[in-house]
Amino acid sequence: MDLALLRTFVTVHRAGSFTRAAALLGLSQPAVTSQIRTLERQLGRPLFLRQPRGVTPTTIGDELAHKAAPHLDALVEITETGLDEDSALRTLHLAGPPEFTAERALPALTELTGEDGRGFALRASFGTAEETLEGLGAGHHDLAIGTARPRGSLFTATPLCDEEHVLVAAPGYAQLIGPEDGGRDGHRPGAAELAGVPVIEVHETLPFVSRYWASVFDCRPTAPGTVIVPDLRAVLACAVAGAGLAVLPRYLCASALERGAVVALHEPPVPPLRTYFLVVRSGTLALPHIARAHDWLLRAAAGWS
Repeated sequence: MDLALLRTFVTVHRAGSFTRAAALLGLSQPAVTSQIRTLERQLGRPLFLRQPRGVTPTTIGDELAHKAAPHLDALVEITETGLDEDSALRTLHLAGPPEFTAERALPALTELTGEDGRGFALRASFGTAEETLEGLGAGHHDLAIGTARPRGSLFTATPLCDEEHVLVAAPGYAQLIGPEDGGRDGHRPGAAELAGVPVIEVHETLPFVSRYWASVFDCRPTAPGTVIVPDLRAVLACAVAGAGLAVLPRYLCASALERGAVVALHEPPVPPLRTYFLVVRSGTLALPHIARAHDWLLRAAAGWS
């Protein structure tokens, strides 16, 4: 079987579209279509079902992809790094949400970038969960960090860590709302008491605040976003400056809480959590640099609080 046909097939399987696969391969769409038809004739079975938007693999197509992709990835690894152990460092392409990747993953992985014979070069990119998984499936990334376990067998996901969310604001807002004193009288501000406080968020849909309100107060927030900025580190800076309340990962605001720059407006008995996953294309953990980074992050996460 022609390896070039298999490479085109795996690219289409990952991209979910002849058009996207053609762009990734540097080929025309008719050339990709012709190669897939040739492979289907050789196998005597259809590999994809054509849809209005892209293609869906058949059962045979899925089976072939899961068998062939790891071996093709390994061949690409050999051609990129060479057979000489003294050749250039392998490159790990990491993708994930900007704040968690910058604050947690990258500091841990930089310890593996030395030239000790097992190190690798590191390239990172940030994006939404959808963008990250699409790039991973298309082969742009080797390892992705996400907050949802992907469906299907194209990816392998491993739980990395849980992230606790905290409702915070500058100290002045806590004084306006009333002191939290769960130890003496059980008082904790409710959704009604917090309704008049401006909201700082990463998106107009208020994803963090809405998730917190649903988990803790069993309702939706009523106040619209006052400050919308697409980075949790900027959200924290705005909260410290007194712009309003925010829901933030504890690891991101722990230092600000310790020095009193912000305070926790509410401490529920069971805080809302969000789980992060390490995601790879199925079979690629056979590649040493991906496996080492994967294992290293899991060990590092055991010490994150």
